[in-house]
Amino acid sequence: MKTNFLIILLVLFLNQMYGQHNIIPTPVSYTTTETSFTFQNELYLNSKIKDSEATAYFNLLREFLSAKGIKLIEKKSKKNCIKISLNKKADAQLRDEGYTLEVTKDNIILSANKASGIFNGIQTLKQLFSLDKKEISGCKITDYPRFKWRGLMLDVSRHFFTVDEVKTYIDKMSEYKFNVLHWHLTDDNGWRIEIKSLPKLTEVGAWRVKRIGWNGKAPQPNEKATDGGFYTHEQIKDIVKYAQDRNITIVPEIDVPGHSLAALAAYPELSVKKEPKYVSPGNRFSEWYGDGTFKMLIENTLNPTDEKVYDFIDKVFTEVAQLFPGKYIHMGGDEAYHGYWEENTAIQKFMKKHKIKDTHELQSYFVQRVEKIIASKGKKTIGWDEILEGGLAKGAAVMSWRGMKGGIEAAKLKHEVVMSPTTFAYFDYMQGDETVENKIYAKLNLEKTYTFEPVPDGIDSKYILGGQANLWTEHIATMPFAFYMTYPRAFAISEAVWSPKANKNWDDFIKRTQTHFNWFDANNTNISKAVLDPIVHVYKENNKLMCELKNSIPNATIQYSIDNTYPVQFGTKYTEAFEIPEGNFKLRTQTFENGKSIGRLLIIDRTVLEKRVGEKPFSF
Repeated sequence: MKTNFLIILLVLFLNQMYGQHNIIPTPVSYTTTETSFTFQNELYLNSKIKDSEATAYFNLLREFLSAKGIKLIEKKSKKNCIKISLNKKADAQLRDEGYTLEVTKDNIILSANKASGIFNGIQTLKQLFSLDKKEISGCKITDYPRFKWRGLMLDVSRHFFTVDEVKTYIDKMSEYKFNVLHWHLTDDNGWRIEIKSLPKLTEVGAWRVKRIGWNGKAPQPNEKATDGGFYTHEQIKDIVKYAQDRNITIVPEIDVPGHSLAALAAYPELSVKKEPKYVSPGNRFSEWYGDGTFKMLIENTLNPTDEKVYDFIDKVFTEVAQLFPGKYIHMGGDEAYHGYWEENTAIQKFMKKHKIKDTHELQSYFVQRVEKIIASKGKKTIGWDEILEGGLAKGAAVMSWRGMKGGIEAAKLKHEVVMSPTTFAYFDYMQGDETVENKIYAKLNLEKTYTFEPVPDGIDSKYILGGQANLWTEHIATMPFAFYMTYPRAFAISEAVWSPKANKNWDDFIKRTQTHFNWFDANNTNISKAVLDPIVHVYKENNKLMCELKNSIPNATIQYSIDNTYPVQFGTKYTEAFEIPEGNFKLRTQTFENGKSIGRLLIIDRTVLEKRVGEKPFSF
């Protein structure tokens, strides 16, 4: 009896210490109290902040509450009051972006050292005002980010998004405490930033022929390039200011020396062969060999031995630096094909003259010169991990995308690193079963993303700026679909870069995620719920075709049928792997919670199941 009593006390203590909440990313510390803040439709906002930046954030809160139909009264009140203030004496643990938030019976009290902390606290506060709820549980929150760089990358080259669409992406980022938008502005498929000193970049490079889907036909003779767009200087200034008002810094990317087909369509003389080029509409112009190597069928790289190239780059980065006030400029540097360099006699002579032993060192020569150009503009260079090859430029930061290896190498060289590996952070990858998702060459589900840890074992964390997820848009033509591919996987990344590693708990995370599904639905915002679907794994055992079903939702059940039973809820409850018999049938399977379906119904023909044999199951 005494033991049972002690267990009950322990459960109550843990609930008091850690509590239950739906906040994403989960705070450093959340403690429940025995009270609640109850309000109807009126609130008094009390702010004595004189800081202009914090005041702007405060006004965003006013807009949010007003939009929810909450009347903001002007008359001072000691009850139903939200109090916001900057600390007179800095709280060391909060640093610049942290905050404390206390919910009492009469008041909600938010404080921070700096304006950015006020902003982050407001994002948490907004989540507490969920849906039409009129009561907020009493709590005390102390919260601050684990990393300085908490990023998402949006590719606007493959598909162009309007100013308003980019702003909606920024809005949602800010709600989950991301503070860096890596803006991929140039690639083979479109040049999206106005460079006034080089007008052809947008006159020619911003436009391509219209194609639906990817890997279509190349431009045909006399076919007009009408698909695309670009951002003017004024539009970029507007977006940069909009992001700043939401505690987000934009890091622009100009991808060189590879991925430059749009630039070369405008200025073909900057290539090795100097042949006319076109902006790719997504047609196949390279061959990949499955081991990371590839061959370009069309030249899409700048000539690293031509001084005119560096004049071009100087002009581009002069204007880029003027438009973006942040510390970093991203120079790309990835997937630069060296074949045209290796075949060119003039380039080989240049390499011999300058004692450059191979084309990896030639790319390093290029990167070092670009780094000096960027530094001359008062900015710091960051690039994809290929900039390590042949020797890393002094002062350059590395964004590690080909796994963690490049980031580890750069950190050991005492360079700054942003971890952004394909294995955890590529949001163009499939999220669920290919029978209900657009098929792409790789998969990345929410469970795998949630296991992302930016600091590898044995690496000094002071060199890890943080982490980032990337949304490449070859197959993403609209902003609603961009949201579908970004969320909820961005929830997992936000926790990896904000929350303490020790706070990571999948069951708690997925519970909170399911609540946020409801919030997205209520706001008519697209989000993927693929995590609710069953995961189908087919393998062979003793010459038998076997099927294993998995699901990551605690206490959920999976129903299935292999006898064409429909609906599947009247099939069989999954308990263990089963044999797939011969016959003309389809596997039907779906996830249920409390007797109600929560995931999509998967219908997979037996012939398709046969083709999946040997496919590895998703990692959990």
